[in-house]
Amino acid sequence: MANKVALAYMASDFLFVLMGIFMLAFSLVVQSVQNEQPIEGKQAARNLLYQSFPLTAGIANAALVFFTFIVTIPGIITRARAWLKLGGILATISAVFSLVIGLYLWILTLKIKGDFAPLWMSQAPVAQDLMQTTFSCCGYFNSSSPAFVTNPTCPSPAAAALMRGCATPITAFANVFLDDIFTAVFGMVGVDAVFIMATVCLLKERKERERFRHIDEKSGARGAF
Repeated sequence: MANKVALAYMASDFLFVLMGIFMLAFSLVVQSVQNEQPIEGKQAARNLLYQSFPLTAGIANAALVFFTFIVTIPGIITRARAWLKLGGILATISAVFSLVIGLYLWILTLKIKGDFAPLWMSQAPVAQDLMQTTFSCCGYFNSSSPAFVTNPTCPSPAAAALMRGCATPITAFANVFLDDIFTAVFGMVGVDAVFIMATVCLLKERKERERFRHIDEKSGARGAF
């Protein structure tokens, strides 16, 4: 029967692979929707943000998580500590990988206003129209930089000049959205850290058991004489 240390390790291993599943599912879903034709402004802005996400890195990290989980299975079943050590090393690499992804997303929030401008200008008037309507704004930095798209929110140059540019509301929306994403990624790093600590504890426990077993074997050998 597994002891408490082994059970804790298996529970953390399950959570670890669960985070890999979440990362893979999120990356694949975002890849499938990021180029969809938007029907409202927030969706248009969100799809543009998705295009800046390191989705390939997320999929690669998820694959590393799954490989690490497979490596841990013989470590759980057998007494060999080598599998546990390899799993711990791979989990550490995955944790660093996730941390880099989280930091990348966090850095996006610091410069989203400037980085979003070329994305805005590359969009068709229909998408700009949707964002102007949803965020109640005209143009990006202002109504003339770049020029606004005429719609009910911005019916004329005079009316558009009285409206704010879309940069401020879109930046606010993007910051909240990205905050949720990179916080979730940092949470995954926390799960990785728990799994790594559980690995260290199990390695230490098995090493102690092995040492006591050797002592018992030596004591038994002496008793035979």
